[in-house]
Amino acid sequence: MTFRHTGHTFAVMVAAISLLALGSCGGGSASVPGSATCTLESQENWLRSYMQDWYFWSGASPNPEPAAYDTLAKYFDALLYAGAGAVPADRWSYISDTTSYNQFFQEGKTLGYGIFVNGLELQLPLKLRFVEAQSPAALQGLARGDVILTVNGRPSAELIAANDFTVLSPVKEGETLTLQISNSTGSRSVTLTAATYTLTPVPVSRVLTLANGTKAGYLFMKDFITQAEAPLAAAFKDFRAAGATELILDLRYNGGGRISTATILASLVTGSAQDGKLFTRLSYSAKQSSQNASYLLASTSVGFSRVFILTGERTCSASELIVNGLKPYMQVVTVGNTSCGKPFGFNPATSCTNTFSAVNFEVLNAQNEGRYYNGIAATCPVAEDFSKPLGDPTETLTAAAANYLQSGICPVVAAVTTNSAKALSASRRTVKSLQEPGGWRDMWAD
Repeated sequence: MTFRHTGHTFAVMVAAISLLALGSCGGGSASVPGSATCTLESQENWLRSYMQDWYFWSGASPNPEPAAYDTLAKYFDALLYAGAGAVPADRWSYISDTTSYNQFFQEGKTLGYGIFVNGLELQLPLKLRFVEAQSPAALQGLARGDVILTVNGRPSAELIAANDFTVLSPVKEGETLTLQISNSTGSRSVTLTAATYTLTPVPVSRVLTLANGTKAGYLFMKDFITQAEAPLAAAFKDFRAAGATELILDLRYNGGGRISTATILASLVTGSAQDGKLFTRLSYSAKQSSQNASYLLASTSVGFSRVFILTGERTCSASELIVNGLKPYMQVVTVGNTSCGKPFGFNPATSCTNTFSAVNFEVLNAQNEGRYYNGIAATCPVAEDFSKPLGDPTETLTAAAANYLQSGICPVVAAVTTNSAKALSASRRTVKSLQEPGGWRDMWAD
C-alpha cells in the first residue's frame, strides 16, 4: 500500500471507519473484531489469538496459557517479546482506555489539569515545563518555568524521591489539585479542577530574526493529530511569506501520533523538490507482510534545504519518524538530548473498553534506516533548564539551534552534560512504556 497525504481527507476517512467499527459487538477495528464477550476468559483468549496473528514478534514472543493470569494487564505483559541480541524487550506496547484514546487521537481533547513537569529528570526544582493553552492550568495563569513547591500539601521533593507523579493525572472531571507555586513575582497557592479541554497541538509558531539577519521559522508541535494539520499549513505559509530561509522545528515534548499527520509535516519541510518520494516504509511481520505500506511526500510548495530539530527523551515515535524520514533528503541537525528510541508503531485494536497498542510494525526511511532502539543521538547535545518560554530566542535549546545554524558551532556548555545525559537516558530506556502524566507515546498507522 502507498499513501500520498495532501490534506485531511484520508485521516477523516480513517476516523469515520474507526468510529463505525467501535459500534460493533465487542469493539475492535474493521479487520480485527474484538472479544465476543467481555469476561476475563474471553478477553484473554481473544488477546492471545490477536497477538499470535498481529504482533510484530509473533512466534518469537512468549505464548503462555491465560488461566494463570488474574488480570488482562498481567496477561498482556506476559505475552510481550522478551528481547534478543540487539533488539531490546518490548517496552513500547500498552493498553489504554478506549474512551481516552479516541478522545485524544480523534477528537483532539483530553482530561486533565493541563500541566506537564520535568518529572523524568527526578531533580529539584520541580518545574512546569509545559502548560496546555486551553487547560484549567492556563486559565489560572500557570506558565512554563513556574516552580512547584508543594502538591496537595506534600513537598515536591517527596514526589521526586518516590518517582511518583500520578497525583497530577486525574481520573475524572471535578477532581482538584492544589499547588504552591513560585516564580519571579512571588509565591501563591493555586487550586486546579480537572476538566476535559481541547488540545492545542501547534501552540507556538513565529519567525525569528537572528543576529546575522537570517530569518528562521520556529514551530513547536506537541501532538501529531489531525487538528494540527491546518495550523501547520498556516505556519509554513507565514514562514515563506516572511522570507524565512531556515527552520527550527521543536519536537522536544512530542510523543507522536498519526503517521499521516507526520507525513504532512515532513512534506511541508521538504517542499516540492521531494514530491512523490518515500517518507517512511512500514514493515510488518512475515505473517502480515501484505500490510506493508509506504507513505510518500506530497507538496507543491517551497521547502527548506536543512532543518534544526529540538529533541529530548520525550521526543518519541512519530516525532522520531520526522528525524529519520527527513535524513535522506536534507541536513537534519538535532539539538538537545537523545530521543526516546521507539522505531515501532501500531494499528490499535479495540476490544470491550480497551484499546491495545501492541507493536505491529517497524518503520524505515528511504535508505532502509531505522532500528534506533537506543534513541537518535543529538547532533548538538544541550541540557534544557525548563525556564524561558518556548519560542523565545534566548530559551536554551532555541538559542543553541540559532547559534549552530549561524556558526556551525555547538555551545561549549553542552559538553558538560553529554555523558551524564547519555547515562541517564540509557537507564530510563529499561523501563517499559515510560510516560509522564498526560503523555502519549504513539505511532498510529492511520
